[in-house]
Amino acid sequence: MREGGMGQQANILVTGINGQVGYELLRSLQGLGRVIGLDRAALNLESPDAIRRVVREVKPTIIVNPAAYTAVDRAENDVEGAQRLNVQAPALLAEEAKRLGAALVHYSTDYVFDGTKDTPYVETDAVNPQNVYGKTKLEGEREILASGCDHLILRTSWVYGMRGKNFLLTMLKLGAERDELSVVADQIGAPTWSRTIATLTAHVLVQATRTADLTQWWAHRSGVYHLTASGATSWQGFAEAIFELSSLGKRPVVQPIPASSYPTPAMRPANSRISNDKLASTFGVRAPDWREALALCMQ
Repeated sequence: MREGGMGQQANILVTGINGQVGYELLRSLQGLGRVIGLDRAALNLESPDAIRRVVREVKPTIIVNPAAYTAVDRAENDVEGAQRLNVQAPALLAEEAKRLGAALVHYSTDYVFDGTKDTPYVETDAVNPQNVYGKTKLEGEREILASGCDHLILRTSWVYGMRGKNFLLTMLKLGAERDELSVVADQIGAPTWSRTIATLTAHVLVQATRTADLTQWWAHRSGVYHLTASGATSWQGFAEAIFELSSLGKRPVVQPIPASSYPTPAMRPANSRISNDKLASTFGVRAPDWREALALCMQ
C-alpha cells in the first residue's frame, strides 16, 4: 500500500497560500494529514532549483498547487512570466511528484476554451484558448498529463473572495465611489467563491486519504475535472447580485454594455460555462449555486 492511504498520515504541500484559493485551502485541508503551506518567500515557483529542493525536503504525498500567474491582461505583454508560473512550475511539480510517487492537484481555467459553444463545456470538448493566460494554463495541463504522475486538474472560473484582486472587491470599491457603473452583459459564466473550490477539493482528497488502495484510487480517478459554482450569470448579473447583498448603504445603477464597448488587452470567452457533472459522478460532490455562495461569502 502506498504511503498516505488509510492508517497513514498524508503529507500535503500547499503552494501560494497568500492567494485567494491557497488561503482557503490551508484551512479546508486541516485534518486530512500534515499540511505544509508555503508562500512565495518559502517556495519561489519561478525557480526550478527551489521547487526541486523544497519538494524533496518536504516529501509530500500530495502536492496542491493553486499558485498561478492570473493577471490575464498583463500576461499579454509578459508571456515569459506567465509561462514560468503556469507552465514550467506545474511541469516541475509534476516531475517531482512522479519521482516521489506523490499526487498533484492543480487548478486550471475555463479560459482554455474559446467560448463559442452554446452550452456548458465538458472536459472532452476541444480546447482553443484565445489569450496568453489561457494558452499557458493549457500548456501547464499538458505538461502534467505528459509527466505520468497521479493528478487531478481542476478547471474553475470567475474566482472571487474577500482577499486579493477580484471582481467582487473591485465592484465593492467602485460601488462606494460611484452612482452608476457600466458592466459587460454578454459574457456568461459561474462566479466561484475561493472557499467553494477549497472545500470541494478537501471533500475529494478525504476520499483519497481514506482509501485502502491508494494506487488503484488514483489510477481510476486521475484526470481533468471542471469545478465551479452551479448556475451562471453575466458580469452585469454578478455585479447586480453583489450590490443587492452589500452593506454599502446605496445601490449603484448597473448599466449593461457589450464586451466590444469595454476592450481589454486579452480576449475573453463569451461562454465560460463549464459542466460539473463529471466531478459529481466521480466524487459525489456538487458545488452550491453561485448566489448562495456569494451570500455566504459576503456575510
